[in-house]
Order: sequence, then structure tokens, then C-alpha cells
Amino acid sequence: MNTNKRYWNRILTIRISIFLIIIISLLIIGNCSKPGVYRIGVLSGLENFAETTDGFKERMTELGYVEDKNITYDVENSNFDIAAYDRILKKFVLEKVDMIFVYPTEAAMQAKAVTRGTGVPVVFTNAFTEDSGLVNTVQEPGGNITGVRWPGPEIVTKSFTIMLELFPNVKQLWVPYQRGYPIVKSQLEIMRKAALSANITLVEIPASHPGELESELKKQKGPFDGVVIQMIAEPLVVNPAGLSIVTTFASQNKIPIAEGSLLPGDYQPLYQFVPWSAPQGRQAAYLADKIFKGTPAGKIPVVTAEYSLTINYKQAERLKLQIPDDILGQAEKIDR
Repeated sequence: MNTNKRYWNRILTIRISIFLIIIISLLIIGNCSKPGVYRIGVLSGLENFAETTDGFKERMTELGYVEDKNITYDVENSNFDIAAYDRILKKFVLEKVDMIFVYPTEAAMQAKAVTRGTGVPVVFTNAFTEDSGLVNTVQEPGGNITGVRWPGPEIVTKSFTIMLELFPNVKQLWVPYQRGYPIVKSQLEIMRKAALSANITLVEIPASHPGELESELKKQKGPFDGVVIQMIAEPLVVNPAGLSIVTTFASQNKIPIAEGSLLPGDYQPLYQFVPWSAPQGRQAAYLADKIFKGTPAGKIPVVTAEYSLTINYKQAERLKLQIPDDILGQAEKIDR
């Protein structure tokens, strides 16, 4: 009787072992034959830069990441809304995405904070590394983050040089900007030194919102001979509402605007230095690919976006301003 019982126990053990071997084999085979599907959470934090996502996805496809086949994107849009940034990023972390792709600066800063200690890699674009605390160094960003740097200081230096060539008799340079925005500091430091060297009075006009900007401009008293307005990289005047306030005031008082966003309007800046959004997205895809292939994000050097000059020739004609050939020769695009 005991012999018979031992026999059937042995048979049962063998069957269970065979069953487990089959299950484990199927799991191994399944994992080998089915490629992983990467999930990327995309936070598009400023509508003016939305083409960044298009460039990113386009390049990822070229690198072999085909949407809905081996990669998916959860694209969330906001427009300079810090509370929304926080909510979206926490959702990405909760859903355990494989990567967060984010822009611009403040959204990237929030992504770094929200993902700290989670292991979720972050790739940023349209973001300043100066004054933001995003990276340890551009060569070794550290932590779980890398990205494409907006070359703000270089652009400010180059833009000031062109402004001075176009307006050699400038006496005051007005700079409107978002009050308290972190990336403003390094740009203003460069402009202060340049203005002092050129014997130009730099008039800083900080504001927290478009309404305050309008009030601050109205406080400026004429005559406005020798005044030039120059914009820097920040969110207040890059948006249509803020830009409209500046251009309306400038038009009414016949004040030329050197650099600024070339958005549609009757009175526009004369030129714009800007890294285009879609190419930055393509640069970021290269970094994402390196992460997916095993390189830690914090070990991948930050790359710098290339920028180009656009000349608003129509506005120069309205102002009866002659643009020197050497400046025209530097332009990638001339709007005639």
C-alpha cells in the first residue's frame, strides 16, 4: 500500500515538474521572440515649441522605433503652467514610462525634481543649462538627465553685436522679460557688461504677466529717440499676448525692435536668432536611442542646439533702415 502511494506521489511530482518546465520555457520563448515596446511620456510645455515633438518622433522612426509597433508616445501639452507640469510628470512616473521627453526649461527642471530617485531617464530640449540647475556639467550631466541645450548666452552676445551695427547711435536698450524666470540672469549679465562697454543705458523691464508688462511700458516717458527694444529667451514676450503688447507700444512710439519672435503682426522685430524646434527634437532622439541601448542618461554629454539668423527685410524697409551686406550674408533666411 505504501509502495503504491509512493509511486503515485512520484508520478505527481514528475508531472508538476514537467508542467513548470513547459511554463518557464514558454515565458522564455515569448520574451525572446517579442521585442519590447518602449513607452515615452512627452511633456510639450510651451506651444511655440510644439514642432520639437514632431522632430523627435520623426528621427526616432528613422532610428528604428516605429510608433505602435515597438514604441508608444503619451504626448501631453501645456503652456507655461507649472501646476500642469507637475501633474503630468507625476502621471508619467506613476505609469512607469521608460523615458520622459520634456521642454522647455522650467518643465525640464520640474521633470528632474519629480523623477529624482525613480530611475526614469529624462531627455530635455529647448532648455537652458545656465542658471537652471538641470545638469552638473554639460560633459557629464549626472543623475538621470541629459538633453539639448539652448545656447542662450551665445545668442545674446551675437545679437547685441548685430543690434549695435544696425543702430550705432542707440542710447537706451530696453529689455522686457518674465520676472523671476531662472534663465534670465545669465542673459542679463552678458547684456549689462556689453551695454556698459558700449556706453548704452540698459533699461530692464520685468513683469509677471502681460497686464503688468503693459503698465510698465506705459511708465516709460518719451522722447524715445535713441531707444531700441531687444528681447531675450524667456516666456513672457515669446508668447503672442506679451509680444503684441510690446509691438503695439513700439509701433505707437516709433521705437525699433532689434531681436524678437517673428510672429505674425504689422510691426515686428528686425531679426531673430533661434534654434529651430524640429531639429532640436531630432538631436534629442539621438540621445534617447543611446539611453535605450544602455548608456545611463547622466553619462551622456549634453549637446548644444544650432541656431540661425532670420532677417525681417520688410520691417527694415518700413523703418527705412539699410541692413549691411555682411549681416545679410549671415542670415539663413530673409523675409522680403
